[in-house]
Amino acid sequence: MPNSITITKKIKKFNKVISVAGDKSISIRWVLFSSLAEGVSKAKNLLISEDVLAAIKTIRKLGIKVKIQKKNECKVYGKGIDGYFYKKNLTINAQNSGTLGRLILGLLVNTPNQIKLIGDKSLSKRDFKRITDPLKKFGAKFQLTNKKCLPLTINGSSRLSPIKYIETLGSAQCKSAVIFAGMRTRGTTIIKAKKSRNHTELLCKYLNLPVSVKKYKNYEIIKVKKVKKINKLNYTIPSDISSSAFFIVLTILSKNSKLVIKNVNINSTRIGIVSILKMMGAKIKLKNKKIYKGEKKADIKIESTSKIKAINCPVSLNSSAIDEFLVIFLVAAKANGISSFKDLSELNQKESPRLKWGAKILNMMGIKTKLTKSSIKIFGNPSLILKKKIKIKDFLKDHRIFMTAVVAALSFGGSWEIHDKDSINSSFPDFLNILRKLNK
Repeated sequence: MPNSITITKKIKKFNKVISVAGDKSISIRWVLFSSLAEGVSKAKNLLISEDVLAAIKTIRKLGIKVKIQKKNECKVYGKGIDGYFYKKNLTINAQNSGTLGRLILGLLVNTPNQIKLIGDKSLSKRDFKRITDPLKKFGAKFQLTNKKCLPLTINGSSRLSPIKYIETLGSAQCKSAVIFAGMRTRGTTIIKAKKSRNHTELLCKYLNLPVSVKKYKNYEIIKVKKVKKINKLNYTIPSDISSSAFFIVLTILSKNSKLVIKNVNINSTRIGIVSILKMMGAKIKLKNKKIYKGEKKADIKIESTSKIKAINCPVSLNSSAIDEFLVIFLVAAKANGISSFKDLSELNQKESPRLKWGAKILNMMGIKTKLTKSSIKIFGNPSLILKKKIKIKDFLKDHRIFMTAVVAALSFGGSWEIHDKDSINSSFPDFLNILRKLNK
């Protein structure tokens, strides 16, 4: 079967209620925490995607039994905080998952045997020095390719020392890796972190682990002590806001359409897209808000928006919308005026150089942009209707570029040929099936 799709018609108006896949960030963290727990942990609505399956394969290689059941249910048979089995010459493949690749290193800082970490072509281009530098301070040793990229090898230490770490990138992956390493270390590890996703900290709080968080205006102080025991973790994973984002934007850009997305994670560190789109005039409401094991979730109600305002996007919202900017750019393309987005260099640390690709897609659509290494200005055109042919390929199989291109095709028209359809398997295998239901 061809690994590309062709879209030649805009989506019809729709009024639907949908559910999207489980949150990827929480799914991967659930797998890792459960692997260290004592007893059998159970998950419902676990995201069964390539990234999460890579996490499951990883803990299996470390001697942990896992059973995947029907309807996205899973059981992990944890052996306790020191239950990993480190056989010699072990290779772990994180595939396309930066979250897995970086977080697992924090859990391997005490491995008695050398372990090799590899990834796919995209992950092998991403910076791992940002993780290995702080983990070296605990006592682990690393060898990296080209000084900062995969493959790498880790040699753990049985004599780990706590560290003080200043995280300035707003990277939840860096912060979480250090938290995991601190959980294996006697003494108190202290992290001063720029605000970013806090799923790891919320799970630590729910599990009553010795991890404390003090919040300040622009940063947080996190203190981590050695963990002796983790209780089993039964969890129903909420739906992913990042996956929901594509349907939120599609609804905004479509005519006379309404959509409700059920049970979506609305963690305050993740819903920057809602704040940004509301500032641009989008009609979005959060209904039936609930707190589940420390995480907030709600139903998201969206309506089409005929008049979209340009935005000078506050940089304070960057970290809470970092995975959604590509589709946010599509909304800016239809805004009345010039939208400005700054301090987005972190976008180029993702599966592909996303900031460049965001500009490239808009330029293909006929939208003028001004691009720097860390910022973009988008000159919106409220009357934009496409009639040209556009081909999207060679984007390092970045799932978010594929899905953004699909939303652009269905929203603006034209004839689109979009390659690497299987890229969605890393985060949202059901994406195209849900789209078909909307377009019936």
